[in-house]
Amino acid sequence: MTRETTSFVYVTYILSTPEKVFEAITKPEIARRYWGHENVSDWQPGSDWQHIRANDARTVELVGKVVEISPPSRLVITWANASQAADPASHSRVTFEIEEYNEMVRLTVSHDELEAGSGMAKGVKQGWPAVLSSLKSFLETGHGLDIFARPKAA
Repeated sequence: MTRETTSFVYVTYILSTPEKVFEAITKPEIARRYWGHENVSDWQPGSDWQHIRANDARTVELVGKVVEISPPSRLVITWANASQAADPASHSRVTFEIEEYNEMVRLTVSHDELEAGSGMAKGVKQGWPAVLSSLKSFLETGHGLDIFARPKAA
């Protein structure tokens, strides 16, 4: 039986350079400032990567492998909850494409191979817009957003 999959694509334009956008994704000390997590790896094809909560507990929340890397224009990683790392069926794939547009960058994040209807599929549809909006704010103003904020009660 084949599992049904879905994907999520988000495109944003950032007043920055491809190099700065790529570094913001791959350098832990930068990612923690707009994402609240660090992406930790040696960033070689086939290497492990971990998405570590940037707090005292340093919880590893997501894990995967570096599939492809071509700085500063492309990064492809697999993506799974740390608790499901041993289950290949739970892994999805994230592709970051970074293109220079005059004085700005077009960043396209494609998250595919998601199990349709899963908690992960629902989570990325809320998570990526917040994270990528925070990345844009951080690179343009020096200040990220509170990506853990929740809607105000009506």
